[in-house]
Amino acid sequence: MKTYQTNGAFAENYKFLISSIIPRPIAVISSRNVDGSNNLAPFSFFTAVSAQPMIIAFCPMLRSSDGQFKDTVKNILREREFVVNFCTEDNYVKVNLASTELPYGEDEYTFSGLTPMESQLVKAKRMKESPVQFECVFRDMICYGKTPGSGSLITGEVKLVHVDDSVMQDGKISTELLKAVGRGAGNDWFKTDSRFQMERLTKAQIQK
Repeated sequence: MKTYQTNGAFAENYKFLISSIIPRPIAVISSRNVDGSNNLAPFSFFTAVSAQPMIIAFCPMLRSSDGQFKDTVKNILREREFVVNFCTEDNYVKVNLASTELPYGEDEYTFSGLTPMESQLVKAKRMKESPVQFECVFRDMICYGKTPGSGSLITGEVKLVHVDDSVMQDGKISTELLKAVGRGAGNDWFKTDSRFQMERLTKAQIQK
């Protein structure tokens, strides 16, 4: 087994992260630009944090090209809100298009062919093609550096959850019906169509 130091170029560290932490769920974050236009961007450094209160987190890195915050981060810090949408087998091609670095203010919804729809509590638009949508308010942010590739952890409190009936079964979201898609290393993507079940050894389970 070979050992690697982590104090080298960020690109090498990044490759270790994205090739070992797999599959990664994709948060498609919608936010509002300063002029009121839409911004939409996928992030695969994304996870759940807390159930009560309901908190999610995603980790955007400073742009490798110029070391600046991405537009999504700027928008969230200013507007203090955002929406988390989800990547599925039905929308992943368009979600990938939304990752294109467009000039600030150019609408990724229009560019990708995805559809914005009004939210109930926040001004950022929900993504119609996402069967699950979280309306979030910004909670906090921790920055871990100021150079290209440095990451931040942004948390949001989920205030409203929207779920399409098409992915619900027996009172919960069905993995089979949701058909979520995740990311791997390089150009690798994952489907959730190969699953197995195993009883967990905890005393109590909220969901079986």
